[in-house]
Amino acid sequence: MSDTATSPIPRHLAVIMDGNGRWAEQRRRPRLIGHRAGARAVNLCVEYCLERGVEALTLFAFSSENWGRPQEEVSGLMKLFTGTLDREADELHRRGIRLRFIGDVSRFSDDIRRRMQAAESLTVGNTRMTLTIAASYGGRQDIVDAARALAREVAAGRLSPDAIDETRFDQHVALADLPAPDLLIRTGGDQRISNFLLWQAAYTELWFTPRLWPELDAATLQHAFDDYARRQRRFGLTGAQVTAPDPKLPPSA
Repeated sequence: MSDTATSPIPRHLAVIMDGNGRWAEQRRRPRLIGHRAGARAVNLCVEYCLERGVEALTLFAFSSENWGRPQEEVSGLMKLFTGTLDREADELHRRGIRLRFIGDVSRFSDDIRRRMQAAESLTVGNTRMTLTIAASYGGRQDIVDAARALAREVAAGRLSPDAIDETRFDQHVALADLPAPDLLIRTGGDQRISNFLLWQAAYTELWFTPRLWPELDAATLQHAFDDYARRQRRFGLTGAQVTAPDPKLPPSA
């Protein structure tokens, strides 16, 4: 058993929730049944992160490419999304969780956008954890949107092109007010990040599991957290530099 009291915990966990459709197909059920089962796994993941003091949880719920799926599945996902918002917003608020959405929300119906905005407004002051749902989101589009915002500032004469650096660019991408993800988990067996948080995940630790998203349990999450705790995050430095004592701190007794 891991020592969860002393092991490093990711401040920000990102998750690609993959495998809902395959989970249903393996059981000869409609794919939408898998998405409903996946919604229960979301609750488990939120609960686990709350218990361990994770500050931010970002879930990849619906990519910009997912609009190309069969219309029946997309329509079912929208109904599921609406129902989940109606059921969970008050509970998230009660538990002190801030809910927010990133992505091209203009592609959603007016009704869904109103519900999203209402949930964000209800929970905006909560500080226990930030739960971000990436919906109609694409990492490349996120970067393009940031570039366009900076280009508009340059065109308006408010910004010199030479003043654009990584720090300023970072201020224009999604999640600019949160620390970069420390750990990214992907379920379902594929080992890629599929256009998710491309800018933000430059130094994120990646962890993959063949377990399908509806099969998620606390033991799987603990395995991922334990593996994260064993890794040395060097950010381009050497291992010796990372482990060297901080000269600003007094020597230990």
